[in-house]
Amino acid sequence: MEVALAIAPEEAIEFERFRQFLKTECGIHLAENKQYLVQTRVKQILEHNKLSSLSELISRASLSPQLRLEVVDAMTTNETYWLRDSYPFELLKDSLLLEVQARKMATRGRIRIWSAAASSGQEAYSISMTVEETPALQMPVEIVASDISPTMLDQAASAKYDGLAMARGLSPVYKDRYFTQQGEDSWQVNGDIRRRVSFQTLNLMSSYGGLGKFDIIFCRNVLIYFDQELKQDILRRLHACLNPSGTLFLGASEGISGVEDYYEMINCRPGICYVAKPLSV
Repeated sequence: MEVALAIAPEEAIEFERFRQFLKTECGIHLAENKQYLVQTRVKQILEHNKLSSLSELISRASLSPQLRLEVVDAMTTNETYWLRDSYPFELLKDSLLLEVQARKMATRGRIRIWSAAASSGQEAYSISMTVEETPALQMPVEIVASDISPTMLDQAASAKYDGLAMARGLSPVYKDRYFTQQGEDSWQVNGDIRRRVSFQTLNLMSSYGGLGKFDIIFCRNVLIYFDQELKQDILRRLHACLNPSGTLFLGASEGISGVEDYYEMINCRPGICYVAKPLSV
């Protein structure tokens, strides 16, 4: 059982200010017993900027967009791996991509997929590899990968991964087929897989209507960090970004509570996805 450590009143006030700062900047709802986590993650930033407290850090960050990004970057959990949870990618390959193609064939357009909270790129490149594994798919696919962290997006855009990252969820077949080894401990995603993917820094609390419409959205394992009101707001705005009958993938512990009028839950056996409903006028 996790137990909150006792802290001095002035430290409690400082920590509460930091909680509010983080929620305002990126929506993360930090639990009241996470003082040690905060101290651990921002320690290096405090030392580098010669700051002695969270209050000083907040004051300085309010005047420095770069420092704000560094703090958000430090407090964001960037946990990801290849073909995570497997079923969304199996569904893409087995049926979903071809169903979207059939719906859009008359328009001669392209299939658009958004990987929100893309972190270091494994999800977006997993989607692109899955497209490559769907030979009956003839329509071009565009994948937009976004994240709040410029550091993560720079890493994703480089498409280079070390042996530890490569070992997380990637089969030897995919490794040989879609990667080129560039050093003793470095592999790069092949060009045909990279070319489908573009990257954009984006805060899910901000407007993203400018991204256009998508047929499929992956927004997985990020809503768990937000409070209920913000979750519902984001889910409504994701719905506005989906084409009719578009599909949304959430994380295994996430759902659509409070916005059931916007989505139909589909049991994929295994796993769950959500299809955008038409909204009544």
